[in-house]
Amino acid sequence: MAREYLTVREIVGPLILLEGVEGARYNELVEVEFPDGKVGLGNVLEVEEDVVLLQSFEATSGLDVAHTRIRFTGRGLELAVTRDILGRVFDGLGRPIDGGPRVIPEKRLDINGSPINPFARDYPTDFIQTGISAIDGLNPLVRGQKLPIFSGAGLPHNRLAAQIARQSGVLGKAEEFAVIFAAMGITFEEADFFVSEFRSQAALERAVLFINLADDPAIERIATPRMALTAAEFLAFEYDMQVLVLLTDMTYYCEALREISAARKEVPGRRGYPGYLYTDLATIYERAGRIKEARGSITQIPVLSMPDDDKTHPIPDLTGYITEGQIILSRELNRRGIYPPIDVLPSLSRLKEKGIGEGKTREDHSGLSNQLFSAYARGKEARELSVILGEAALTEEDKLFVTFSNEFEDRFIRQGEYENRSITETLSLGWELLRLLPRSELKRVKEDQIRRYMEGGSGDEAVLPAAEAMDAVD
Repeated sequence: MAREYLTVREIVGPLILLEGVEGARYNELVEVEFPDGKVGLGNVLEVEEDVVLLQSFEATSGLDVAHTRIRFTGRGLELAVTRDILGRVFDGLGRPIDGGPRVIPEKRLDINGSPINPFARDYPTDFIQTGISAIDGLNPLVRGQKLPIFSGAGLPHNRLAAQIARQSGVLGKAEEFAVIFAAMGITFEEADFFVSEFRSQAALERAVLFINLADDPAIERIATPRMALTAAEFLAFEYDMQVLVLLTDMTYYCEALREISAARKEVPGRRGYPGYLYTDLATIYERAGRIKEARGSITQIPVLSMPDDDKTHPIPDLTGYITEGQIILSRELNRRGIYPPIDVLPSLSRLKEKGIGEGKTREDHSGLSNQLFSAYARGKEARELSVILGEAALTEEDKLFVTFSNEFEDRFIRQGEYENRSITETLSLGWELLRLLPRSELKRVKEDQIRRYMEGGSGDEAVLPAAEAMDAVD
């Protein structure tokens, strides 16, 4: 039964200090009744004897200490879940904003979730095709992986995130795939872009969107990724779906966390962020994964824009410690009009070798990927050398590698925003580019693969059909 109090002592920004409270619990959901009768939500941040610190999910303008009523509900912040949430658009607190009917829930789940038992975790091993060659070919995404995108202000990370959401899928028709998309701190124009993209590409029917706008309360931004992950856990482990969760932009989430921490007068850590930033991010990222004996999985792609393009900034730095690699966007490639501007050399997928190879993608995938990395790195070095010493200082082989690096950026990395390349097309394109190099320089691929895929044709006939590939994995 809800308990109501009229004992507000102080209101500072989104924080409300209440005294004389009995039985309050950390993270308990509260209802805040304004003097004009409007009711908003909040939750419990701290409890010390009978004094409770609350944070309001609504703007606190209009509240006063004498006439504000606080009701304790006895439960945490919950999300109403059902399979019918697919195709719907919600705000950051899980309320429908698409004009559709109210959700009739199968369950109500606490958004803070429960950590996956480490013993019950299954190792990520299955390839997810995004349709983007720079990811699929060189830094593949694996089911159950956490693979963030490190971007910068002005780079097209939102377009890339939308493209991944539209195109991603697991190999095999038997697998049901869903996308949970959570946008935090974005403008109305960006929100309209995401919703329109999903609707125009008929991708909304397999997706759930959570939209938190820049003018929404900062505390709502803290709840948004947890809402998304709660929906993902329900679809993955109740309906055996393969769920991809995209979270953009985690920088805005961390800024909201810093704002709330400052309002609580907590001792700041690096660059003013709270000392528990690592722990807080881990509670989000570690909700991705696979569970033994469960068919469903949660794969996570957090997107964050690095302030001043600084990889040592606390947000990308701590994210890199928790996740399994990173996709880094390049400002130089973006200036040259290359989309997606993925800088493949510093990018990394730590689970790459677990998700590719015979029976998953193709047996030549690993060797081809390593050869492309090596050749592109050598070509970039030769290109930089020619800028300093002039092209005359390059050997004939160096010039071939420069040509390769230019073609690699223009044909392999560059692709259309609505161009969905299969893994077969990506691998075939890689072999086609290797034809620009002397045979003697191809030291990371096997001779029989060179004969089969480079000299004998594209090798398309050797690709395991998608459905058979998944059967082979299972």
